Amino acid sequence: MAINLEKKLEKGQRINLEKSDGSKLVDFCVGVNWGAIETSGGFLGLSKKVTDVDLDLSCLLVDSNNNMCDHIYSPLYKPEFLQRYGLPRGKLDSSDYALHHSGDDLAGDKGGDDGLDNEIITVNLAKINSNVAQIFFFLNNVGREDFSQIPYAKIRMYEGTPTRVKEVVASYNISSERQYSGKRAIIMAKLYKKGNEWKFNAIGDPSDDNNLCETIARILKSYL
Repeated sequence: MAINLEKKLEKGQRINLEKSDGSKLVDFCVGVNWGAIETSGGFLGLSKKVTDVDLDLSCLLVDSNNNMCDHIYSPLYKPEFLQRYGLPRGKLDSSDYALHHSGDDLAGDKGGDDGLDNEIITVNLAKINSNVAQIFFFLNNVGREDFSQIPYAKIRMYEGTPTRVKEVVASYNISSERQYSGKRAIIMAKLYKKGNEWKFNAIGDPSDDNNLCETIARILKSYL
């Protein structure tokens, strides 16, 4: 099944990586757009309180033996914290430079949705190391808010660059889903290799994980 223009993904849906014209989708972006929490207060509600929302988009690369072989997550995580879970330092590029993270956004949009993604991972399937069999994309809230408190949070896959969207090929709206209330982590989706072709599976599973390390452990234990 080809991906239609801005197809609304459903949990568990599997799709071929094809554009609307039937050609293969090789270079694309996976992005997340979200807003800071803004509330009115004071006399006549004229004052505004803004609470930053720090979501982290990350990905985990797994080989054919179901071992973690590479990763992308924020370099701002303290090495001593990661070491307690046996994880390496954060970085923005995969070892083959097929995937690149745009950098950590610590706040979210203020003053409404600007239509741009706050964090983006660019993917070039042609450059991925041959030993990589699955790539998981996941999202963690570094703060204490759950997803029901965030005014909007949207995940999308699109052809283009981080600064220029050519065609949105698939999207998923987190904040509109009741199942994400009380949750602070989401295993979003995975790319997986079937034969010589890459496929896409929209997972969309929320979890009670307190941090990125717990989410990685969950993926390695339950999703391979």
